[in-house]
Amino acid sequence: MRSNPSASRRAPAIALLALGLALGTATLAAREPVTPRLPASGVVGVEDAYLDPAFWVARTASADQVLMDRAAIDARNARLMQLDRSMHDLAALPAALSREQVAGWIGKLASPPTRALWDEAGAPVPKDALDAIVANRAMEAIPASQPTRFGMAVERAALRTFPTSLRAFSTKGETDIDRFQESALFPGDPVVIAHTSTDGQWHFVVSPRYAAWVEARSIAEASRAEVLAYAGRAPYRIVTGAKPRTVFTREDPRVSELQLDMGVRIPLSSAPLDQPVNGQHPYTSWILDLPVRNADGHLAFAPALLPKTADSRADYLPLTRANLIRQSFKFLGERYGWGHAYNGRDCSGFVSEVYRSMGVQMPRNTSDQAVSPAFARTHFEPADGRAARMAAVDALDVGDLIYIPGHVMMFVGRIDGMPYVIHDTNGGSVLDSAGEVHSLRLNAVSLTPLLPLRFGKEHDYVDRITNIVRVARTR
Repeated sequence: MRSNPSASRRAPAIALLALGLALGTATLAAREPVTPRLPASGVVGVEDAYLDPAFWVARTASADQVLMDRAAIDARNARLMQLDRSMHDLAALPAALSREQVAGWIGKLASPPTRALWDEAGAPVPKDALDAIVANRAMEAIPASQPTRFGMAVERAALRTFPTSLRAFSTKGETDIDRFQESALFPGDPVVIAHTSTDGQWHFVVSPRYAAWVEARSIAEASRAEVLAYAGRAPYRIVTGAKPRTVFTREDPRVSELQLDMGVRIPLSSAPLDQPVNGQHPYTSWILDLPVRNADGHLAFAPALLPKTADSRADYLPLTRANLIRQSFKFLGERYGWGHAYNGRDCSGFVSEVYRSMGVQMPRNTSDQAVSPAFARTHFEPADGRAARMAAVDALDVGDLIYIPGHVMMFVGRIDGMPYVIHDTNGGSVLDSAGEVHSLRLNAVSLTPLLPLRFGKEHDYVDRITNIVRVARTR
């Protein structure tokens, strides 16, 4: 909708809101939420005041109560690594990897494309180009056995389906959902380097949460002990901002204005506090010890300055309702990025990075998060009625995660009985006055009421809830 709609265009929009809310709330048994008004933005039920996390914290009972202490979180993280098959315990991998293991990881990620794909310019990707990309995996070169090689990410880096930077799309003219984009690594993330592409430009790596292809230039190789020890070094800083950067560093471009996303843990350097670091006195900054890649591809460490004005802490944030709200709202308005594209994140990346700032580890994808055996959850079968789903919606607590096919939302509170969620969405649909599905084209981390959101003409989001996961609870 345009920023200054005419009166003739406002009327259908108001009808859209009324119809969407009526369909979404008609089945509430005990009470019916008050219908929010339609603001000038055209986004259903959202006032400017709602975009301030303080608004929601003030409405939250026991906002500062610690929901799980550090010992409970650490125990649950260990259980996640032990029980969840989507996770990879790098420390438990053997000293050598077999061909079957490596080929299995690569094959599980993706089969060769069989459907037509288009590039960013809207041109079909030729079959011979796709064949060359698939061949670059060098599957025939996987040895029968190889020593297990360890490495570390030295920058935020894209994890890819195949060893290529080509962006590929399922529909001509659609340039947001890159079918070759999987996820991302962050500075300090440990990996196992399982294989290298024919052209030598890509590694297939196994990280604790994902296995995929990454550009070799983003990975520094080191010993098992050195890589695994980095995560346990102290003292350290936890990044609690959305994506702060280190200061500009002419002396070492490798650590200059390096982005550190929410939840990243970086050890502090032992450099003297009264001596310049990279040409600058460090008293206004934290001196981080960042991983870097030497010319020979091996791991080294270099000091870098993170301003003390940037959001970081000496330890993880306490897991409280207030912190869940404040952390999630730091991403509000960030562009949706499928698989962490566009220097952003998608729905599952968003919720996992919010929780990571409190020390909580989660699987990467919605399909794994929704069914992980490590978390308390309420599961719904397709045959389960709407009444059961609405009862679960009525019982939502701040921070609970609501899963529908392919999407996850975080509950943040209620206004006049209407449940509200924050989520990273590339759409967001409601019904218009003619009963047709209308996309709000949110395409960002967004705050919305839950009930008007539609999965299609016949079903709203509540009808399609598959799981509700309460992360801030022990099983």
